[in-house]
Amino acid sequence: MKRRDSLKALALSTLGVATPLKADPSVNNEFLKEKGEPTDCKDGRTPDEQKRDTKLQAEKFFTPHELKTVTILCDIIVPADAISGSASQAGVPAFIEFMMKDQPNNQVPMRGGLRWLDNQCMKFYEKKFVDCSSTQRIEMVDRIAYPELAKKEFSQGVSFFNLMRNLTLTGFYTTEMGYKDVGYMGNTPNNWEGVPADVLAQYGVSYD
Repeated sequence: MKRRDSLKALALSTLGVATPLKADPSVNNEFLKEKGEPTDCKDGRTPDEQKRDTKLQAEKFFTPHELKTVTILCDIIVPADAISGSASQAGVPAFIEFMMKDQPNNQVPMRGGLRWLDNQCMKFYEKKFVDCSSTQRIEMVDRIAYPELAKKEFSQGVSFFNLMRNLTLTGFYTTEMGYKDVGYMGNTPNNWEGVPADVLAQYGVSYD
C-alpha cells in the first residue's frame, strides 16, 4: 500500500471532528423566514456570520514558522499523487489557520503541539522540524501517527497529531480537490431504463 493510501486510511479511521458541509442558502433562508429573521444569506451564512468570518480571516494566529510547520505536516498527511494535489495545494493550511480562530479552544493544543514537535526534533536531530530532512520528518511523524504503537512518552505528540490529522482531512475532503480524490460526483442526471428484464422475469412480471 502506498504511504498516501495508508495515511488516508488511518486518518479517516480516526477522524473525530464533524465534516462541515456547504449549506444550501435557500434552505437556511426558509428557516430564517419562519423565525421572522433577515434572509439575505450568502452560502447559508447570515450577515452577522459573514461579518464574523471576515473579522476572523483578517486576524493572524500562526507565526510564519508555525505556518510552515503546519504546511509540511499537512502534506505529509495528504501528499500529492496521480489523482490530486497535496493538502497545501488545496488550501488546507489557511483552513487550519481559520479554524484556530473559529474554535479557540484548539489554540493551546495546537501551539503546544508545534512546540513539542520542535523540541523533540531538537532532541533527536539537533534542529527544528522544518529544518529536518524529509526522512527525519517522516521518522518523527511515525513516532506519533499511530496511537496504538506510540510510546507513552510521546502521548502529547499523539494528541497533537490527532488534532492535525483531523483538521487536515476535514479541510482537504471538503474542497473540490478532495471531492474528486474520493470520486464524489454529487447529484448527477441519470437515464433509468426501467427494471432489468431478469428481475421482471424473476417475479413473473411482463410489460409486453
